[in-house]
Amino acid sequence: MSDTTRPLSTTSTKNEPGFVRALGLFDGTMIVVGSMIGSGIFIVAADISRQTGSPGGLILTWILTGLLTISAALSYGELAALFPHAGGQYVYLREAYSPLWGFLYGWTLFLVIQTGTIAAVAVGFARYLGVLLPSISPNTWIVHPIALGSKYAISLSVQQLVGVLMILFLTFINTLGVQLGKLIQNVFTSAKTLALLGLIILGIFVGKNAGAMTENFSHFWEIRNAKTLEPGADFLRSFVPAVTAASGAFGLFVALGVAQVGSLFSADAWNNIGFTAAEVKNPKRDVALSMAFGTMIVITLYCLANLAYLFTLPLVQIQTAPDDRVASAALNAIFGPIGAMMMAVAIIISTFGCNNGLILAGARVSYAMARDGLFFKSAGKLNRNGVPGSALVFQGIWITVLILLRTRRVDALGTVTYGNLYSNLLDYVVFAALLFYVMTTIGIFLLRVKRPDAERPYRAFGYPFVPALYILAAAAIMLVLLLYQTQTSGAGLVIVLIGLPVYFLWSWWSKRVAPVRNTE
Repeated sequence: MSDTTRPLSTTSTKNEPGFVRALGLFDGTMIVVGSMIGSGIFIVAADISRQTGSPGGLILTWILTGLLTISAALSYGELAALFPHAGGQYVYLREAYSPLWGFLYGWTLFLVIQTGTIAAVAVGFARYLGVLLPSISPNTWIVHPIALGSKYAISLSVQQLVGVLMILFLTFINTLGVQLGKLIQNVFTSAKTLALLGLIILGIFVGKNAGAMTENFSHFWEIRNAKTLEPGADFLRSFVPAVTAASGAFGLFVALGVAQVGSLFSADAWNNIGFTAAEVKNPKRDVALSMAFGTMIVITLYCLANLAYLFTLPLVQIQTAPDDRVASAALNAIFGPIGAMMMAVAIIISTFGCNNGLILAGARVSYAMARDGLFFKSAGKLNRNGVPGSALVFQGIWITVLILLRTRRVDALGTVTYGNLYSNLLDYVVFAALLFYVMTTIGIFLLRVKRPDAERPYRAFGYPFVPALYILAAAAIMLVLLLYQTQTSGAGLVIVLIGLPVYFLWSWWSKRVAPVRNTE
């Protein structure tokens, strides 16, 4: 263990210096729900339906995601009650393994997982605002793309500017104190939950299409137009077969595993309330309950939303929805062109609330790392409003960089197209995020051995069976991703491993130049 840190010797819920315990059970649940529901639920059903090839496969994918997410949340509750401190999963990994593993998680979270998600949601906000205000265009340049080598560029379009302004605004709001941040979170999460409920009610009761229902539910497990899933690297092709969901049990297993990329990403961020544990009034109880209640609410809504899609649209229309906007296609089928406007408003509300929760929570991990001497020293200090203001600023700066950076591609005709760097990075880290979830869940078993007498106000539901089943299921999905999404999974692992030299350099620098000790 690096001597820049020391292990927590107590599970006390004493106030950490300057933090304001302002979050109750409702607030915590709203952070979980609001951080989980972004724009994914309105989009990813198209790709999932292409991978699984059947209405039953689409619903089963979400049921599996729900079982995985809820079992993980019920398991994490033990760690949240055991270590009710700022930083959440970073602290759990640090205490179960070592500061190195905590750092690798915090590094990946800051570099890509949290910040990349926030960048994607911010640009999604701007994209759908552009439906209402066409002047917010990705092709109206303030700064034309400037090439940074052959594969990358930097630019500023009006759409990017709106995304950046959203980040600056929400970062500033959250520097003013957790009370204001939770107020915005509660209002926007309530609004978008009602909007998603409205979509479900409209799809199931108002816009139900007899033809679509007959086709979807009379042939619930019939696989059609399923995407062929190829091994993710040439060297795998000699012993890993290309499959579709129709290729027997193994093909269906692979399809469901690959489909989890979209559904698990849409259901991610349920652990964010753990990052803010130092600001929860009764963290030993409410962090675990917030995780459980929040994930159950969201997964129920997600399953019902996909059911609404199947009531409204035949499977082929879900598979071929323009730009994968399945929810927009469903509302368009009910209301015509005005449906797209209604969906745009719903997603604007959803993405705004989602980013507020992600920005609020993410900075607490950087704060905890800085307290351990593993991030910029100033990030480990709270401002006069009792929040990690510097950590919020560092986070906001990096998110802005991710929004401005672009991927650059030149085709055979010399035509240049630009993508978003954060989109590529997010593809890479699904595997890495699963890796850390598995390691953290294993940490429950390790800590039962290492600290058998520690106070555990909440014990993992169904221990040891539920946590063990989660570990096995998540490991199986990781294996599928390694075989069939090799490039993105491998790149995610590389991002994690790059953190190794960074950790040792930062530890060396911290010990010799700016020693800081955790004082929780």
